[in-house]
Parts: sequence; C-alpha cells; structure tokens
Amino acid sequence: MYEDEKLVCEDCGAEFIFTAGEQEFYAEKGLVNKPKRCPECRKKRRQNNRRRRRMYDAVCTKCGAQTQVPFKPIPGKEVYCKDCFAQENAQS
Repeated sequence: MYEDEKLVCEDCGAEFIFTAGEQEFYAEKGLVNKPKRCPECRKKRRQNNRRRRRMYDAVCTKCGAQTQVPFKPIPGKEVYCKDCFAQENAQS
C-alpha cells in the first residue's frame, strides 16, 4: 500500500526518503502531513527547542545532589536528579 517517497527538506534542500514504514506510522498516529524536514534537520530543531526550555535549580530528594529540572519545584514535593529518577522508574 505504501511506497518509499523522495521528499526535499525545506530547511537544507537535501533529498530524503519518506519510507513506507514511516508513512504507515504517520497514518496510525493520524498524521496527515508529510514531513517537511530531513531527519538531520528534525533532530537539530528538536535540540534547539530543548535548549529554550527553562530549567529550575533543585536538590534531589533522594541523594541530595544539586540538579536542574524542567518544572518549578513545589516545596514538600519530591524532586529527583536524572540518576535517581532513572532508578525510581526502573523499580516501578
């Protein structure tokens, strides 16, 4: 049903392949527009958007390390550093 399709990146002008598998994934998620950017430009764009995110200083509830989190900590609520957060998720 789906076939690989060549597209042109609107940012860098490079050709890239919109694979049949990607097209199927887009359809499953209800996405109707084709990607406008090549994978490299999409990655750069995501990284730039992450850099703009405001980070807040906090102290890890579990280990006491200084860390930064992408939300404003609320007094009395637990806050974890990356390592402790990963440990908590692994235990769940």
